[in-house]
Amino acid sequence: MEDDTFWTGEDRVRLYANSFYTNFFVGYGLGYGETAYTPNTHYTFNDDMVRKSTQAQFLRAVPNSKGGTSETLSWEEQFSGPTWNFAWVRKANVMIDRITRLMPNVLSETQYKHWLGIGRFFRGLEYARLVNVFGSVPYYDHEVKNTDKADLYKDRTPRNEVMDSVYNDLKYAMNNVRLNDGLQNVNRYVVASFVSRWALFEASWQKYYYKNDDRARKFLELAIESAELVMNSGKYDIVTDFRTLFGSTDLTSSKDCILYRKYDAGQGVTHCVASYCNMHSPNDVGPNLDLIKAFICTDGKDWQTSALPTAKDFTLSNLITTRDPRFEASFYGATTMKAKSCALYVTKFIPRSALNYLKTGGSPAPEFQGDKNVTGYPVMRYAEVLLNWIEAKAEYATLGGPAVTQSDLDKSINKIRQRPLDDEAKSKGVKQTALMDLANLNADPKRDADVPALIWEIRRERRMEFAFEFSRVIDLRRWKKLQYMDTDLNPDLLMGTWVNFPAELNSELIAKNKGVLRVKNAAGNLVVYDGTNGAKMIGFFYPLENLGRFKFLNVPNVNPYLSPIGVNDIREYSKRGYHLTQTEGWPEN
Repeated sequence: MEDDTFWTGEDRVRLYANSFYTNFFVGYGLGYGETAYTPNTHYTFNDDMVRKSTQAQFLRAVPNSKGGTSETLSWEEQFSGPTWNFAWVRKANVMIDRITRLMPNVLSETQYKHWLGIGRFFRGLEYARLVNVFGSVPYYDHEVKNTDKADLYKDRTPRNEVMDSVYNDLKYAMNNVRLNDGLQNVNRYVVASFVSRWALFEASWQKYYYKNDDRARKFLELAIESAELVMNSGKYDIVTDFRTLFGSTDLTSSKDCILYRKYDAGQGVTHCVASYCNMHSPNDVGPNLDLIKAFICTDGKDWQTSALPTAKDFTLSNLITTRDPRFEASFYGATTMKAKSCALYVTKFIPRSALNYLKTGGSPAPEFQGDKNVTGYPVMRYAEVLLNWIEAKAEYATLGGPAVTQSDLDKSINKIRQRPLDDEAKSKGVKQTALMDLANLNADPKRDADVPALIWEIRRERRMEFAFEFSRVIDLRRWKKLQYMDTDLNPDLLMGTWVNFPAELNSELIAKNKGVLRVKNAAGNLVVYDGTNGAKMIGFFYPLENLGRFKFLNVPNVNPYLSPIGVNDIREYSKRGYHLTQTEGWPEN
């Protein structure tokens, strides 16, 4: 495809562009080949999940190479993004070069601008991801030859210079990619949706990490502009209940999905994520108490300030009826030791019908076992665009932009809160959450003093909406809030849901669990099952195996916000007479 003779028409350009899809829109991966983005199974390094073990660690030393690991978690997984690898940048630059050099007289003006926009979109996307992980990175706006050593071993380009180029690429793509290029192909709305994500991310980095308000404003404006392009199209809406978004085999025509990855067993394109939600296989990782407490009550208030009479009752049956509907849609409705770290089992990524076997006996259907799952993945949801937009608007308001209005909330958060409920949720007594009222915002006593109430609640909404999906640890880093993952500061990170062992799980209180089962009771005391005190085993589930993280903040020569380059990679540059600067906050040697 790199040969000049390949580039003879639009069909060849499309064929070349298709290969970007499985890299940038990974969905659930293929088979057992999960990725760092895979929901609920690999994407567990954040403050939402607890592991029945010592919690996954932040890097505390520079690895030997770009595949280096720290404890049980690779640094690639920590940051849910690309490694120090510029193959996809080169691939995009090849596309851009061939179009501009060989195809001005082959493609029509519209075709030329569209495909050049596609190439620049993918280049901008890859650089946004690289910068998100490493900060400054070498920038290439052309195809690098394998004989050009100075280019191959160039040092980092300053982050702001890289992101200015990304800004230009994404703006060009937003203005020139086709509005419609056929079902499931990247169009202008797909482009704008991803621009809203990455422009918001960069703006947040600039505001909170680099303290550069001017650059924050620049990217906030882009985030708002791109989101409004999608919102003003009239093509998308919030019309599908939450569980169906993740349990369907085909949402390609859904107004909730801007881009959707479909799976097909007939073509051997399957995954394994639903199998981790089938209530048949036990899981070592699940939701922690901190996440459970974050779900808003249906009156729009947090559990500490809610006027609901049972707001402070954490029994699962009560949580289902008093919390935002996304809680019920995300978890199985009874406590279970199949969720070994927390007693609360994630079922968000499996259709409700797949769990009917629990009522009649037997096992899950074959398509919900192993790696034979065919439920599709909503790669980009309209809900994300709305949340990107309202967050960008609220952040922009703190930097001199117009104030957020009630109308803004009604177009975004309140539209999401009015999402339909499915019949099973209704039968359980689930209710929609009250609309967010700008004049009566929730006053959460746990709110950080440096975060305005509106932004705090927008962040909560994002946490509920995207639990176990792609963004949480990236969000914490861009907000400069990795302290939320410090298990010494927050013991709720190591606990699970409220369990009444005598009433709910008596059959599992067997002799082999003596000295193993543990709860934190209502008085705040830890109680370990000793074989005789079963009646006292009522409280938040806190397995003895759930151990905290090592210190990772304010450690010399450790920067948990950006990933280091491996020592061997830096040495390879040096051997050839070049210098590769280490990531900021990490030692060179």
